[in-house]
Amino acid sequence: MGMASCASSPKASLLLLLALLATSASTALAGNFYQDVDITWGDGRAKILNNGQLLTLSLDKYSGSGFQSKDQYVYGKFDMQLKLVPGNSAGTVTTFYLSSQGAAHDEIDLEFLGNLSGDPYVLHTNVYSQGKGNREQQFYLWFDPTKDFHTYSILWNPRHIVIYVDGTPIREFRNRESVGVPYPKSQAMRVYSSLWDAEDWATRGGLVKTDWSQAPFMAAFRNYNANGCVWPSGASSCSSGTSSSWMWEEFDATSLKKLRWVQKNYMIYNYCTDVKRFPQGQPPECFAS
Repeated sequence: MGMASCASSPKASLLLLLALLATSASTALAGNFYQDVDITWGDGRAKILNNGQLLTLSLDKYSGSGFQSKDQYVYGKFDMQLKLVPGNSAGTVTTFYLSSQGAAHDEIDLEFLGNLSGDPYVLHTNVYSQGKGNREQQFYLWFDPTKDFHTYSILWNPRHIVIYVDGTPIREFRNRESVGVPYPKSQAMRVYSSLWDAEDWATRGGLVKTDWSQAPFMAAFRNYNANGCVWPSGASSCSSGTSSSWMWEEFDATSLKKLRWVQKNYMIYNYCTDVKRFPQGQPPECFAS
């Protein structure tokens, strides 16, 4: 069954996997939501519009809504343009993330936490590997994400995971298996997005509740692009003519400078510096970074 057999065997050779991916990196270039995603919940609150070029999610006091990619991937570069809930969005959460399934799942999270009118959104990020998360970093954005569409991206390759905003890196999670930190590498992940109510914790730790008089809340999505290796179709699904520069992409000096600029000026929480939370010492990847 080609590469599918790798998924069923936890002892499958990583080198074999990487060889298959590197020599036959596939491209699943999206361009039409009808073709590329399935609406999974919301009872009509998610809508595909403009001949498949636009997708909107809505939330009211009865339900939110969400969708997922038809394909699943091991490694790739994933882009989505989002326009977030405007006005008083307190209590709402809009998401764009990758995730596998099961208790020991891998996950790469972007969650946009709403706020009162005039107060900034918080971009909440997290990385799970083999079921372990607790790696939160939070950021303010340097623009109003409700006024226009902005591009949010996830790069996932064997060397590192990078989260980008409009092409600017804001977070890096490096492969630190050498110091015993599990790294997402063998579980296929789908792309997910949702809009849901989390008034118990989303805004100021749950102090500010959702104002349902403002409902329905709406977020919009467009220009979804997935460039990666589709699983479990195997090497035959991968186009040998496709550029796979993302597979071994690393930071250059300019990217590293941008990352440090964002983290100095816009990061508002970093688990690696939370000494109260980790009184026994920082997680090992924090030292390695």
